[in-house]
Amino acid sequence: MKGKEHLGYRLKKSIYKLKQASRKWNLKFDQVIKKFGFKENDVDNCIYTKIKDGKFIILMLYVDDILLASGDKRMLHETKGFLSSNFDMKNLGEASYVLDIEIHRYRTKGVLGLSQKTYIETLLKRFNMDKSKATYVPLAKAISLVKPKVS
Repeated sequence: MKGKEHLGYRLKKSIYKLKQASRKWNLKFDQVIKKFGFKENDVDNCIYTKIKDGKFIILMLYVDDILLASGDKRMLHETKGFLSSNFDMKNLGEASYVLDIEIHRYRTKGVLGLSQKTYIETLLKRFNMDKSKATYVPLAKAISLVKPKVS
């Protein structure tokens, strides 16, 4: 504007795609989820856990994608409801892939399996090794591997 060229605008909140937008989103998410009783993992700050009445739920955050894991459906639905009331989100159902890791569920056996087969096959194709034959790791037969002692 004429006569006001020396003035600027001060943003009161972050705008999507600005450098600090993802940081602001993460700080807000962290604050909200902790109010709901989740605790941040000491080793990986993108993993949160909540334990209530002997039941647990794990929340994994990757940028703006959330993965929930729990053996208790009520706790799972309660968490989804809380997240929906605080954030604009959509439920994509059960995950079958996360970060190139395939998830297999064997409910009758109570087993959850993870596989990186597709990722490995993609790497082999990229480096033209997809036609290679499998082989054993060359180790002498007399070697016995022992788990190291941690003191």
